Amino acid sequence: MAKSGNKSIQAKLVLLGDMGTGKTSLVLRFVKGQFFDFQQESTIGAAFFTQLLSLSEATVKFDIWDTAGQERYHSLAPMYYRGASAAAIVYDITSMDSFRRAKKWVEELEARGNPNMVMLLVGNKADLESSRKVATEDGEQYAKENGMFFMETSAKTGQNVNELFYEVAKRLAKMNTVRATGMKLHGGTQERSSLFCCTG
Repeated sequence: MAKSGNKSIQAKLVLLGDMGTGKTSLVLRFVKGQFFDFQQESTIGAAFFTQLLSLSEATVKFDIWDTAGQERYHSLAPMYYRGASAAAIVYDITSMDSFRRAKKWVEELEARGNPNMVMLLVGNKADLESSRKVATEDGEQYAKENGMFFMETSAKTGQNVNELFYEVAKRLAKMNTVRATGMKLHGGTQERSSLFCCTG
């Protein structure tokens, strides 16, 4: 549990990836401890969840945006990842296409996302080892090359789901500490600039 009086961090986390990779299942497993062993209805636009995580150094309140994976909703994605503190790019370990699509999401976030965003690559459906098409090493290598952290999960069994969100929270708390202690403000108080320009 968090120590009383420790700092509180509000963080927007967005999940991106192809339809059917298990983004909604990951969030439901994390937020509600649930997994439905039947075909989930596809997310339309995005779904929103909140969850608190208490670390020794901070309490992190996640605002989680679970985005739709269908191509027709792709143009809406920037609306959800804009201003995000963290992004989880999810692929299905049994689908090479979803891994290729995950790489496209990484490229888009690197070009258009928050430059200080914590990014993680998530290989989901680790319980389907016998149907694996994407080697663990391929995910690890790609994540390493792009400065991301990598984890394989199973929303069905719960494998690494909580660990995934705790890792994001720890990295956000660490970044928040670095920002708070590593920045010096020069000069005294700064006057707030006028809302309107050039009024006379």
